[in-house]
Amino acid sequence: MKRAGLLIPVVAVLAALGLSALFVVDERENALVLQFGQIKDIKTEPGLGFKLPLIQNVVRYDIRIQGIQTEPLEITPLDDRRLVVDAFARWRITDVRRFREALGAGSIPAAQSRIERIMNAAIREVLGSVPSGAVLSEERSALMARIRDQARQEALALGVDVIDVRLTRTDLPEQNLAATFARMRAEREREAADEIARGNEAAQRVRALADRTVVELVSEANREAEKIRGEADAQRNAIYADAFGRDPEFFAFTRSLTAYERALKGENSTMVMSPDSIFFDYLRSDQGRAETPRLEIAPEPAARAGTGVGAAPAAE
Repeated sequence: MKRAGLLIPVVAVLAALGLSALFVVDERENALVLQFGQIKDIKTEPGLGFKLPLIQNVVRYDIRIQGIQTEPLEITPLDDRRLVVDAFARWRITDVRRFREALGAGSIPAAQSRIERIMNAAIREVLGSVPSGAVLSEERSALMARIRDQARQEALALGVDVIDVRLTRTDLPEQNLAATFARMRAEREREAADEIARGNEAAQRVRALADRTVVELVSEANREAEKIRGEADAQRNAIYADAFGRDPEFFAFTRSLTAYERALKGENSTMVMSPDSIFFDYLRSDQGRAETPRLEIAPEPAARAGTGVGAAPAAE
């Protein structure tokens, strides 16, 4: 009974020691087996591991991709225009032995602090070698790749791989924003004034061309109208001359009737002339005078309404 009572504690101690010699490695982590601070084994595959109880201990490191946001950093590009830049990086542990040797017993926050310093140095070097306009242009992607490659080379000594780097902000310092905005506004106003001036110049050219075209068209139309009017007058005079030559008396009669129609059609027309004027020959007799004068009737009416004065046709 006494032996059985002694065996139970011994078995319990042995079982506890056996269990403490076992450890499980998750697929999201790597493990180091340390003995008095020295690395004795590295467990990179998930599964069950063994260590010496009470002598060795296990340190686990997360090997998943992690992110780090750098603090705003003021840099001076090649054209001396200062910029405030911050970046976001994605990284992970690739060599737990080197990570342990570089950082000792340091944890993930200590690694992030070292990586941030590496990132800041790479950002200063890369962005300081180009003008500020390149940071805001299509060259931005190439600059981020250069920063990533340079940071990756330096981070390898920590057992860390820098997977990606992105510039999240590239702004001017607060004290420079007002002056920069004023300069940009002045440049845009100057460009707008130039465009307005060019537009006015083009409008003046179009307007002058249109005015010249109008003058040319009106002049041509007037010339054609005068030509047609002259031809019509010539044809009219020829018809009058032919009619007079055929029957002068009838021609004089019809012309007198036309004169009466034009001169006496106003409601309040007043005519002042001698009663024995030849204008009234055909009103007194359908034969007229023995020698009928030839009348010349102007195209316009012989009397105008309301003037009180009439004009008789001229007699040759």
